[in-house]
Amino acid sequence: MIIHNTLGQQDEEFKPINSGRINIFVCGPTVYDDFHIGHARTYIFFDVIAKFLRNIGYSVFYLQNITDIDDKIINRAKDENKKYYEISDYYFNEYVNTMDKLKVNSINYYARATLYIREIRSQIKIMIDKGYAYETSDGVYFSVKKFKDYGRLSNQNLNEIIKNSRGTINENKKEPEDFVLWKKMKPGEPYWESPWGKGRPGWHIEDTAITETYFGSEYDIHGGGSDLIFPHHEAEIAQMRSISGKKYLARYWVHTGMININNEKMSKSLKNFIKVKDILRDYKPEHLRFAMINANYNTSIEFSDELLNNSRDNVDKINNFYNKMEKIENITGNYNVNENEIIKKFNETMENNFDTRSLIRDLFEFISSVNKNMDSVSMETAKKIIKVMNYINNFLCILYDKSNEYNNEKLIDTMIEIRNNMRNNKMYEISDYIRKKLEENNIYIEDNGNKTEWWIKD
Repeated sequence: MIIHNTLGQQDEEFKPINSGRINIFVCGPTVYDDFHIGHARTYIFFDVIAKFLRNIGYSVFYLQNITDIDDKIINRAKDENKKYYEISDYYFNEYVNTMDKLKVNSINYYARATLYIREIRSQIKIMIDKGYAYETSDGVYFSVKKFKDYGRLSNQNLNEIIKNSRGTINENKKEPEDFVLWKKMKPGEPYWESPWGKGRPGWHIEDTAITETYFGSEYDIHGGGSDLIFPHHEAEIAQMRSISGKKYLARYWVHTGMININNEKMSKSLKNFIKVKDILRDYKPEHLRFAMINANYNTSIEFSDELLNNSRDNVDKINNFYNKMEKIENITGNYNVNENEIIKKFNETMENNFDTRSLIRDLFEFISSVNKNMDSVSMETAKKIIKVMNYINNFLCILYDKSNEYNNEKLIDTMIEIRNNMRNNKMYEISDYIRKKLEENNIYIEDNGNKTEWWIKD
């Protein structure tokens, strides 16, 4: 398996630290607001990855942190006259519910930062003892100059980073490029006790405290959006490696690309911030999943209504094809497929840097080939095709949930049976009325001889 490693900017053969077992950590959200399509892209992609790796036989532990103490959370709590944890608890639950709707359910554990204060304090103390960190009047800072590999992940020269940091003014820090590990309490802020006074952790330190707790000082894959490469992921590497003295924090770094709106990077400051819950008012979770994975994961996506509409059409085609396979009753047919070879080909595509875009292309080529030979597909072959579709859906998750109320097949079949009885008895007005009502509910039918096929179109 090949993975493009941000650390070194090259494709590398994937070799897990422990054979057969993979530890994955992906930076989770700061829980202070609704979640946007940038979150959706990253978390849908890594959900696909974790599920795919499990599909091909790996034991995967997928860990995600939750930043539940932060300036943004504190400020929102002040604005709403609430406790900080009321804000973080509410939006953490919103996040979990949103991920559930998007079928992002591969994460083994959500680790909330405030539950790891002891581990955070321990890491900070080690960095101070080793000379990598120092205390000031407002907190504890990491001395970037002490870690010579700082900038390697983002492919920057340490001297240039130091030079470009000179505009940052903070009289409490020794150097502008240094970053905070512990923030001393300001009046009215939540706090925890520490050897350096009452305060709370900085943003970067929670991740290394959490990953060391579960994975030790080194693990396999670290993921997140490309906007986190610098300074967040650089800081994580500096922290953990300064503590452990090892060559790596994570062996492989995988980053998703940004989302653009009207050729501009999505951001709150530009007011082009699109919430997941707004998308899901008009589109199904499967449509958004398809839109996010029908692209190379480390490239940017131009987000638009056209993108979502195209995704909806493509997902409909896939689901209609699946439904047709389920309805095939032919005992004989000379068209055959080797389901194991097809699955092997799909796996090979995914094992080339998780190439979901090419996988979807392969899937449609497969569907097209079957459609051209539909009259020659037997029930036995249809079962093989369904096996292939179910396999790929195990990680893409783009087949509609059969529990959807309008997707109740028995009810639809019953309505079509009534309609056909009316039609056979030349009661065309009633049969046409039933057909019209079905179409009003996005259920379309087609008469082929003595057989009526139906499909759903959103």
